[in-house]
Amino acid sequence: MMDSKQLLETIVKAADDKRAEDIVALDMQGVSLLADYFVIMNGNSERQVQALVDAIEDQVEAAGGNQPRIEGQKGSKWMLMDFHDVVVHVFVPEEREFYNLEKLWSEAPLVDVQAWVTE
Repeated sequence: MMDSKQLLETIVKAADDKRAEDIVALDMQGVSLLADYFVIMNGNSERQVQALVDAIEDQVEAAGGNQPRIEGQKGSKWMLMDFHDVVVHVFVPEEREFYNLEKLWSEAPLVDVQAWVTE
């Protein structure tokens, strides 16, 4: 069974492998009961959003994690993956800008994910 930090790392690495952009992780533990972490990222197109969701789901499953609940249809501009402890938001850039979740949850500290992403 993966803990939430291992799950977070698996998600970030899977997203980075599929060229997600601007990956941000928020530590929600002192802020919300919804999840330990929120992960927010961009895909450049609706097709890439779907590819990111598929890759994250596959990598988490391969690492022994649970299946997520997924909100959003194929071809969506925003998809949400709920792994219970970690909630992942995958956006096209204009949708991310519109919803601005980082600002909404600005009291949540950022998690440094740089070690898990390639430049």
